[in-house]
Amino acid sequence: MLRRVLARIRPWLKLPRTMVITRVGRTYLVITMGVGLGALNTGNNLLYLVLGFLLSLIVASGVLSERSLRHLRIRRLLPDVASAGQPFALRYQVRRTSGRSFALELSEENRLVSGGVWIPWVAQEDVIARADCVVPKRGPVRLVGLRVTTTFPLGLFAKTRVLEVEDQLLIYPRRGFVCADPPEREGLLAGDGGNPRRRDGTGDVLGLRELAPGEDGRRIHWLKSAAAGKLLKVEREREETQQFVLEVNAELQGEELETRVEEAAALSQRLLQRGHEVGLHAGKAQVRPAGGPGQERRLLAALAWVGFDEEAP
Repeated sequence: MLRRVLARIRPWLKLPRTMVITRVGRTYLVITMGVGLGALNTGNNLLYLVLGFLLSLIVASGVLSERSLRHLRIRRLLPDVASAGQPFALRYQVRRTSGRSFALELSEENRLVSGGVWIPWVAQEDVIARADCVVPKRGPVRLVGLRVTTTFPLGLFAKTRVLEVEDQLLIYPRRGFVCADPPEREGLLAGDGGNPRRRDGTGDVLGLRELAPGEDGRRIHWLKSAAAGKLLKVEREREETQQFVLEVNAELQGEELETRVEEAAALSQRLLQRGHEVGLHAGKAQVRPAGGPGQERRLLAALAWVGFDEEAP
C-alpha cells in the first residue's frame, strides 16, 4: 500500500526543470553585480540603464530556453548489438509539434549509460541523432528517462528537462580469453558417423565420378565431362560438424560469474566460426545447439540474462 502511494506522489515531488549556471553565466553574473553596485554607489543613470539591460537578458534567456524544451517528441532507436564496455550507437528520433528548438543535448537519465549527443536545432521534421554510448556491465538495462538540456540562447544557464521515455536495452557480455576448446561430447556428432572422409560435402576435392541418374547436376565438371564424353561429378569431402553445449553455473556470484559468462561468449564465437553447432545450458537460459550467425546472437542474449533469470523472457 505504501509503495503504491509513493509511486503516485513521486512524479509530483520531482522538479520539472533543473538549471545549472555555466562558466560564461558566472562571469556574466559577476559583471552584472559589479554594474549594480556601481549604479547604487554613484547614482549614474547610464549604469542603471546598463543594469536593466543585463537583467533583461537573464529573463529573456530563461524564457527562450524554456521554449526550446517544450513540444518535444523523442523516440529511442535501440541498437541491434550492444556489448559491455564497448561503444555502441544509440539513436534518437526527435521532432517538435510546433516551433523550433535550438542547442539541445540528449543523454540518458540512467547514469549507467554514459554518452550523449548534441543537436543544433529541431523543427517539425524528424531528426535522427546518433549518440556513442558505453555501458560497463552486461544484462538488461532499464531506460526510464531521457535528459534534454539546452544552453540557448546565450549559454548563461544549462536548463534540463527529463522526458519519461521507457525502453529496455539488453547488453551482451564481453568476450573473455579462452585457451582451449571444450571436450567433445559423445553422441553429439551431426550427420553420419564413421568415415572421416565422407563424400558429397563442401570441403576439399576428392575426385571425379560419373553422374548417377537423379543426382544433383550443379556439381558437374563441364570441362572434364567434355573431354571424357560423359557427365562427371566433382566429389568433395564432407567436413565434420560437431555439437557443443556450453554450461554456465548460474548460481555463481560476482566476478566469478562474469568471468565464466565472458569465457562462454568467446568460446561460442570461436566454435561457430569453425562451423560447429553450439548450445547453452545456464540455469533458466536454455539454447538448443545450432549453427550460423543467428545462433551467436541467441547465445549472447541468453548469456546476458544469466543472473537475471527472474526477468528473462
